[in-house]
Amino acid sequence: MGPLSSLVYFPLIGMVIVMCLPKEAKVAIRWTSVGASIIPLVVSFALTIDYFFGHAATGLMAYVEGPYDWIPSLNVQYYLGADGISIPLLALTGLLSTLSLLASFNIENRVKEYFAFFLLLEAGMMGVFVALDFFLFYIFWEVMLVPMYFLIGVWGGPRKEYAAIKFFLYTLFGSIFMLVAILILYFTSTPHTLNMMTLIQSGSRLPYMLQMICFIFFFIAFAIKVPVWPFHTWLPDAHVEAPTAVSVILAGVLLKMGTYGMLRVSWPMFPAALKDMAFWIALLGAIGIIYGALVSMAQKDLKKLVAYSSVSHMGYCMLALGAFSSAQAITGCMFQMVSHGLITGALFLLVGVLYERAHTREIAAFGGLGSKLPVYSSIMFFFAMASLGLPGLSGFVSEVMIFLGSFGAVNQVLVGISVLGVVLGAAYILRMVQRVFLGDFDLAKWGKLTEINTLELVTVTPLMVLTLWIGVYPKPLVDLMSATLNKLITLMQR
Repeated sequence: MGPLSSLVYFPLIGMVIVMCLPKEAKVAIRWTSVGASIIPLVVSFALTIDYFFGHAATGLMAYVEGPYDWIPSLNVQYYLGADGISIPLLALTGLLSTLSLLASFNIENRVKEYFAFFLLLEAGMMGVFVALDFFLFYIFWEVMLVPMYFLIGVWGGPRKEYAAIKFFLYTLFGSIFMLVAILILYFTSTPHTLNMMTLIQSGSRLPYMLQMICFIFFFIAFAIKVPVWPFHTWLPDAHVEAPTAVSVILAGVLLKMGTYGMLRVSWPMFPAALKDMAFWIALLGAIGIIYGALVSMAQKDLKKLVAYSSVSHMGYCMLALGAFSSAQAITGCMFQMVSHGLITGALFLLVGVLYERAHTREIAAFGGLGSKLPVYSSIMFFFAMASLGLPGLSGFVSEVMIFLGSFGAVNQVLVGISVLGVVLGAAYILRMVQRVFLGDFDLAKWGKLTEINTLELVTVTPLMVLTLWIGVYPKPLVDLMSATLNKLITLMQR
């Protein structure tokens, strides 16, 4: 089994073992699941280090498995590979999956099914980032849908069924467009193939109208996942109702699949359509940045505030993707994907810590928590500052790269409007910090609140370290991605 296959199959093996354990053995189920996720975590970090020292300078696809004939009659192949785009996202997925499983130890209802679904979800996410055949890519894309539906619908909040069905229908709607685009590519290729690398090279030779149709269809599928305004309405409902650990994966990894799909598939494959649509993509990004920030300012629920802030922060990625000719903007987009995964994943974990104790997420219900819970408050303040883009933390680096790169590549008025998102971001974050952690503490109401415990510290500490590290010293992450992104930009400018 190759290293990339192991990222997919070990969570699946762990899922089978968990399903074979008796449902009463909750401790064994939890630790078996963590053990099954630690293997992909270690492998993904080892691949990141190896790629950095051995392959990053070339930017080529590495650790390739295949192509092996799988369904010869349809020319479907088992074909995996990883490069400077997928490697950081594999490491992010491995880290957040393990931390989320640790954060799920408080789940008491149907523990066996919960952890089995979570491992299936991890296998699907890993598969999307390594698949180089459209048949495989589509299977993994759809595989994620089922466990996420049940994780929200069974273990979620009061409106869990509504949120789960809305998530399922939105994503399924997008998947239909993706399937049609894949079929168009399959039947227009000679010989018929689903090999993504081959189709990227030949996609630019398609008639303009076919390019535009396929580009728009892929864009709808990926935009729903990001989510790009106006396809975003499923996100706040799913986040608010989902269990804490599922919110972490939803924000930290699933949203990145949309932008990953754009960079891996539709941007290099359809350069003519991309050139004509770039302004509109940047416009949707600018709308998302401002809209998400304004709606965040109006939120009364902590989790909803973080959810809408994701709409704003992923808007920065869309702005950068509209500036596809700028290496700096595209690098900033990838940097933002990793940074947002670390910061927002941690914020959801921390909101969950408070909800476990207070059983409410209402911002107005709190006040003065900094005096009662100094350690928790300090960590929350750290990630709040990272979210608003404080210099020295990862959020600042990605935003600066995106703005500098986009300014010369897309409409400068759009970039100027988008910069207002930074000001609005500071406004809603500082307002939340002031109302929850500063001011007078209600001793009668919250006197029994307890400080963040060791397990909860274990889940957020790695995210703190990485957020600070790539904020102070971003060069390794930039070097990891740069050569691959430069090759992609060359393809986009054909």
